Amino acid sequence: MAKTFKLKVITPEKMFYSDNAEMVIVRTTGGDEGFMANHIWGCKLLVPGEMKIKEPGKGKNEYKIAALSDGFINIKDSVTIYTDAAEWPDEIDVGRAERAKERAEEKLKHKQSSFDQTQTEIALHKAINRIKVKSDVYDIKK
Repeated sequence: MAKTFKLKVITPEKMFYSDNAEMVIVRTTGGDEGFMANHIWGCKLLVPGEMKIKEPGKGKNEYKIAALSDGFINIKDSVTIYTDAAEWPDEIDVGRAERAKERAEEKLKHKQSSFDQTQTEIALHKAINRIKVKSDVYDIKK
């Protein structure tokens, strides 16, 4: 059995997850990265993406999956993820995510300040991520 570490995922509203894990995979500014027990200490920025948690005693390819917003991951003896939002697939309203995606795509067609452009692109990435996490888990059509 692989070594475990304490994993916490914290949003502004709640403790989203708190349990032992063998591995967590998140999307950092450098791409998808996995963290396991005894990983070198560090702190990395997160971008919207899928979070995969390998819990102790689960099969080789069994992961608990959630959609994460931006934030950061703090890696020490335990791992703590601070994120603006986290959702399990069954919590995602795919219709709402589709509407958010459409609004962002429409806004991107028009000239905006660089700040507004960046905010719109972030909103688009968040919506696409939520749709992807929901569809990957439940195999729905986009």
